Amino acid sequence: MRVADSLRDPRYYLVNFDNVLTWVSERYDDLLDDDERDFITRFQALPVPSRALLVRMVMRKGEHFRLDRLIYDEIGDARAALAPLVEQGLVDDSPCLTLDHLFDLFTRDELVGMFRDHLPRPRDRKALLKEALAPMFEQAFQPDDWRTAAGQPIAASVVRLTVMPVCERLRLMFFGNLRQQFSEFVLADQGIYRFEVVPFTPDSRAFQSREDIERYWQIHACRERFETGGDMEEVLAALPECIGDSVWLEARRGRVIYAIARHCERQGELVRAAELYGRSGHGEARIRRIRVLERLGEHQQALALCVAVQEAPTSEAERQQAARIQPRLHRALGMEKPSSVADAPVRRCDLTLPRSGCVERAVREHLETPEAPVFYVENTLINALFGLLCWEAIFAPLPGAFFHPFQSGPADLMRPEFYPQREQHFQRCLARLETDAWRDTIQQRYREKQGIQSPFVHWGALSDELLTLALECLPPTHLRAWFERLLTDIRANRAGMPDLIRFYPHAPEGTPRYEMIEVKGPGDRLQDNQKRWIAFCACHDMPVTVCHVRWCDDEDAP
Repeated sequence: MRVADSLRDPRYYLVNFDNVLTWVSERYDDLLDDDERDFITRFQALPVPSRALLVRMVMRKGEHFRLDRLIYDEIGDARAALAPLVEQGLVDDSPCLTLDHLFDLFTRDELVGMFRDHLPRPRDRKALLKEALAPMFEQAFQPDDWRTAAGQPIAASVVRLTVMPVCERLRLMFFGNLRQQFSEFVLADQGIYRFEVVPFTPDSRAFQSREDIERYWQIHACRERFETGGDMEEVLAALPECIGDSVWLEARRGRVIYAIARHCERQGELVRAAELYGRSGHGEARIRRIRVLERLGEHQQALALCVAVQEAPTSEAERQQAARIQPRLHRALGMEKPSSVADAPVRRCDLTLPRSGCVERAVREHLETPEAPVFYVENTLINALFGLLCWEAIFAPLPGAFFHPFQSGPADLMRPEFYPQREQHFQRCLARLETDAWRDTIQQRYREKQGIQSPFVHWGALSDELLTLALECLPPTHLRAWFERLLTDIRANRAGMPDLIRFYPHAPEGTPRYEMIEVKGPGDRLQDNQKRWIAFCACHDMPVTVCHVRWCDDEDAP
């Protein structure tokens, strides 16, 4: 796909939009509905200025636009460009407008001029003006009727783009989500973002059926209705039924139900919250349901669910939280405290340092020596090494993983099927850790892929010095253990790693040649994901230290 040059071609956005329509037409020909086909046909038959004006509107916010603000040099006369759009029904030049529309489109001074006969205090702020006018103008009017209703004409001609829902569906089919905007083309053209080139197969598309498109759209609409204050029960009724044939759509549906359940919990509607948590497949839903049942006094039911979680947890985080809750439930039921496995001991370091604005930097500067350099890496280094070593597995062109040129990673990265579908690819990559090839592979990827978007590699956090020391000092057995843990739960395990790493490049053979250091300032405590990473390292005899810092002046305080 050719991305238009936004600096040389003034109609770059039109070229890019044409690319989207061509891409979608080729890959979704069997799934397009009549409205989408009709729009593509009518759009392609328009004069170039009209097509350009329509795309300008599509890429702006909302559906309503002031004609006097649709001024673009490369389009010319906006009214002339608008006429074919109105004739084709793609734009309405006399739309019904509510008071909200007017307050979105016009300035305070323009509104005062329009409603001067109805405003007792015209000097009020815009929000207060709207509040005063709302009871008088609850109805929507066409522009000419607003002149009669308000006593004055509106300040400029307003048009409405009638095909925005169709354009949004086409954007959804192209990107596979509604998060990405058409601005991705410009960011790629200007080199702000660079993406890995992945070959597309005939089945490389986000949706395999029209039903999937409609269900995605339905879930998205329900989420928006809920987030903008829509009736909770109406939103729930509008959601599709359980989607058994699509894991990722069911996960999206489950997130909406989870959000509504959280709202019910916060409002004190605990019985309803518990019921909704039970219907959601969200990763935190079972733990929240246990907590709600505990608050309701349903301790036996909460304990049964708590045990089920620990026997078959969906993640380490879920197991950890259930283990924390279970002793409380045992006490409430008069039962003995459940047995627990003691965590492996973790080395602790206490430092008293001069006060600094950044506690991690203060510790790094205190510990660093020429023989033992210290770097602030937090979650970046291990993720980057994994991303570089396993680059071809992450970007393997599997069906449903890549379906447009602007993906920083596979679409199924956070889904349970991500690793199983690529197990052989990852095993080939990890097998390099058993030979001397792994260092060369990482160095080569670092040089070849520099700056290309990746879900694991934050290029700004890497340097030649850091990478060289990491490859020299980190044992491949430790790298393999970290990488395999990442693959068990990418969403949770990409975070929580220690803040600092200290290298000992000149240490005698057979001794630890690095140390990871988690820094905690005054009053700071380990978070759950940090505890899990530290416990994992301790269990595998990986050198990790928790450094607790106090400031010198705190010791002097009475």
